Amino acid sequence: MRKSTLYMALCLFLGGAFLCSLVDANIREKTMIERLTSSILLTQELGLTDLALFTEARYTRHPSQADLHSAFQDHPMSFEHFPTGSFVQPPAHLVP
Repeated sequence: MRKSTLYMALCLFLGGAFLCSLVDANIREKTMIERLTSSILLTQELGLTDLALFTEARYTRHPSQADLHSAFQDHPMSFEHFPTGSFVQPPAHLVP
């Protein structure tokens, strides 16, 4: 068997697997929308807070629930321990 034949067979197999994943996503879309709607209704009924944004550090889980100095656990000039800290904006009152 030539390498080009093996390559084409692999490409066809992976293309078919990709198309199957698109069909599966289309089939599951309706149930996912129903589940999301029920989750929204549940959070509104129970008065829950926002979802956690990140799971790493306590100050990146939800910015409104963080204490003021948790981001500077070692020193204010220390490097960021967690990569998600670079995605969270500083509070509005600290930005000029």
